[in-house]
Amino acid sequence: MDLIWRAFYNTIVVPALFVGFHIGARFNAKTREGITGRRDVFTNLKSQLESSREIDRTVWFHFTSVGEFEQAKPLIEAVKDDTRIVLTYFSPSVHPNIAKYPHCDAASYLPLDTIRNTKRLIQLIKPSVLIFSKFDIWPNLVWYASKSKIPIILIAGSLHAKSKRLTPFARSFFKCVHHHISVHCVISNLDAQRFRRICPLNAQIQVTGDTRFDRVFQHAAAVDADAQFFPGQSTLKRPILIAGSTYSTDERVLFEACHLLRRDSPQHMPSLVLVPHEPTTERISEIRTQLDRQGFTHTCFSELKAVDDLSKIDAIVIDIVGMLAILYRLGDLAFVGGSFNGSVHNVMEPAAMAKPILFGPTIHNAHEAYLLKDRGAARLVNSVQEMATVLKLLLSNPGLCDRMGKIAMETIEENLGATQRTLAHIQPYLT
Repeated sequence: MDLIWRAFYNTIVVPALFVGFHIGARFNAKTREGITGRRDVFTNLKSQLESSREIDRTVWFHFTSVGEFEQAKPLIEAVKDDTRIVLTYFSPSVHPNIAKYPHCDAASYLPLDTIRNTKRLIQLIKPSVLIFSKFDIWPNLVWYASKSKIPIILIAGSLHAKSKRLTPFARSFFKCVHHHISVHCVISNLDAQRFRRICPLNAQIQVTGDTRFDRVFQHAAAVDADAQFFPGQSTLKRPILIAGSTYSTDERVLFEACHLLRRDSPQHMPSLVLVPHEPTTERISEIRTQLDRQGFTHTCFSELKAVDDLSKIDAIVIDIVGMLAILYRLGDLAFVGGSFNGSVHNVMEPAAMAKPILFGPTIHNAHEAYLLKDRGAARLVNSVQEMATVLKLLLSNPGLCDRMGKIAMETIEENLGATQRTLAHIQPYLT
């Protein structure tokens, strides 16, 4: 059966991926960027490795995007002194983060998962251990690494209940892949149950937790509560709503809810600080157009030096990257984007800052979002009217906000320690 699935993957799936990416590149700038970034993968990797530290052991971490990179960081930094670190990634969104990350010896896009590319990568990197973060597991890479006697570990493994990997057809295929993974470190008991459905009976599955809890707690502790995050901050007199990692679908609901709030209960209208997921020129222009249509006064972060008094400004649009995690400290409450777009983004960051949290209905990808909602630290809203109602409730009740924020912080603290629990399963393969 294993040979049949390998043949299916390499004759049907891989060619389909190749064609799909190149068709998609015609319509999507991010896909084009990913294809361009993969053109000189092997040349660039070879150059980086030739100038890297001479250490016997090499740990290769692979992740798809920014969130999975954050999950890997605590482990990378725990082993970096004694091992050479090689990072590969799939999405162009992680590339800027990698470019300024100091704790790696080599980093690159992962090329298409062909047999030829996989063999070249293994022979070039010569990893002692291959570590996947969360779920971005590539079959040929697993199969050839296993054939080369390289231990394979999954960290912060997560598999949501609606995952297509759990369908009968997919389960049979993925059992042929996960059979070769040495250890599955997963984030919860529910994830462990789901992984058992796509793993062989003898698979080693350990519930170690999510390393991002450790990461966000560390970051939050380092942020000065009294810091001035931007010019004119002290002139903001209304409660501050931080909207993080937003897409146009999130913004449409948020802006209409704030419009209703201003119309029906203007005393509860917050100062909105909007941090779009990708602050491109086009997106910033789109956001400002939407704010104009709603009649909101606004400015951009890059323009703040020219604004002395922000008390009359309804919305500040953050048009640079890298500020969101610390901006949550400034807010009185947080709305986390992606939740009206397909998958919610990082809800741990505002929780670690002890903020009450709102998000939309699409949170299937985030165990921690369910956890915060069930504990009472977060509210899920399904519509414009529901968001307006919940905003009014929270903004008129500081005591409720404080209680929700306290529960959010307690939830983060109760889930610390995943890094050490995961390291306990990695270290035996490094000695």
